Amino acid sequence: MNSRRLLFRVVPIGIAIVVVLFQFFSAEKFTNEAGRTAHVALSPAQEQQLGLQSYQQVLQQEQAITSGPEFEMVRGVAARLARATGTVGKEWEQTVSLERSPQEPGAVAKAGREFDWAVSLVRGAQVNAFCLPGGKIVVYTGILPVAKTDAGLATVMGHEMAHATLRHGSERLFKQKATQTLMTGVQFSLGDMSYEQQRAVMGAIGAGAQYGILMPFGRDHESEADAVGLMYMARAGYDPRESVTFWERMAAASGRGAPPEFMSTHPSHGTRIEQLKALLPKALEEYQKAAKR
Repeated sequence: MNSRRLLFRVVPIGIAIVVVLFQFFSAEKFTNEAGRTAHVALSPAQEQQLGLQSYQQVLQQEQAITSGPEFEMVRGVAARLARATGTVGKEWEQTVSLERSPQEPGAVAKAGREFDWAVSLVRGAQVNAFCLPGGKIVVYTGILPVAKTDAGLATVMGHEMAHATLRHGSERLFKQKATQTLMTGVQFSLGDMSYEQQRAVMGAIGAGAQYGILMPFGRDHESEADAVGLMYMARAGYDPRESVTFWERMAAASGRGAPPEFMSTHPSHGTRIEQLKALLPKALEEYQKAAKR
């Protein structure tokens, strides 16, 4: 390979690396509740706006349930968990008292302090719930038979609310942007190759990025949300041991259809259950503090 051709290969990748470094050092960073410093692509205000837009779109497309025992169950669990993150939105001021001092032993976390929480129960067979950036929560009726109890539902909702307070969506976007920038640099460096050669190389690199970077990144987020969500449910007065029972039910409901863990953005049910069991002693301490308040 002559020096001109080598330069043609190296320069686009070098430029891409410089751009990624600029993105890294100029991005907002914060230390989350799990004690990890994260870089994010969006400001809290942008997260709030995007989360609200997505929430409104979901409610336009789905049938919301606004009364009845299931609705009250979902709303009650969400309100108690919101308090455990550190705040509630104005619409819940009559539901949850926030008179307790933040300095009190076992006081709630501060991660959700600027969140304006909202929750909707929607009719659907999906065994699913999610929390959008900024604190907008959607629970599908399909997950309620698996949740069974308030504590089972708190397991799910605490996990999803932790994704929001940990700002995982914005962090994933930052990671994806950096990966895409590097991929673009590589693509430009392959400009003298045939289309078939480019596609083969980019496919191999893309698979490596997906399975080697983005999916493990997603699994780390899931485990982190499990850990923080477990503390939320314990602080909210729900027995954290019920989280293990819930995921055992989820494993039974999923059957053998789940992909291998290395091909998934989520830990396997077995991995998740073992991680939660290891966290139970600390969570039980929070639960016992909550019972004394």
